[in-house]
Amino acid sequence: MAGDESRRTVWEDRTAWPLLVASVLFLVAYSWSILQPSRPVWLGALLNGVLFVVWVAFLVDYVVRLVLSRQKWLFVRKNPIDLASVLFPVARPFRLLRELHRIPLLRGRSPSHVRRRVLIVAATTVVMFVYVIALAVYQAERYAPHATIVSFGDAVWWACVTMATVGYGDFVPVTIAGRILAVVLMIGGIAIVGTASATIVSYINEQSQRLRPPKDHEQHDEHEPEHQPDEPA
Repeated sequence: MAGDESRRTVWEDRTAWPLLVASVLFLVAYSWSILQPSRPVWLGALLNGVLFVVWVAFLVDYVVRLVLSRQKWLFVRKNPIDLASVLFPVARPFRLLRELHRIPLLRGRSPSHVRRRVLIVAATTVVMFVYVIALAVYQAERYAPHATIVSFGDAVWWACVTMATVGYGDFVPVTIAGRILAVVLMIGGIAIVGTASATIVSYINEQSQRLRPPKDHEQHDEHEPEHQPDEPA
């Protein structure tokens, strides 16, 4: 069984960069298909082909890693983004975040590695959340009756103010799908802001500890009893 785990690690190391590139391709094709609804037939077929091939790559990767896992239910619980990317199209661009964890450069366990990984993943998550959910909301809202989000710019503005918990109310989703995505964005925004804040506070505390001057050794000497010369017998 340990051999299967080592084989899974080797598989993840070898497929990290290819799947990262595949995630970027999926994001480009997904964005193109939404932002340009009126397109030539050949371009539509090409975009759909890219989306399908990348989905197959995600599916194969998930199945292989699941088969090579010793505790399969634990693997399923620890990799919800991977499973969601196989089942739901809107979740597939977020596979890019999962692939960042698999890059060897971001796998260290030292405090600096952990902090770097958290900051990079948090920043990427913010951009991905705003962009992908803005895309999905724009797709769901643009043709809805009485919709206020009728352009991608409106969707990006709405996603930014929603994730920042400002909520001006000038743009609001009117469809069920749009409102579900809004709830996801709110929850994700709270989690991301909390994680980033905790990381920044930890970094400041660590730097404060490093900049603190060392204790004066003479202070310790004051508490030590003075050496008394030996009295003559």
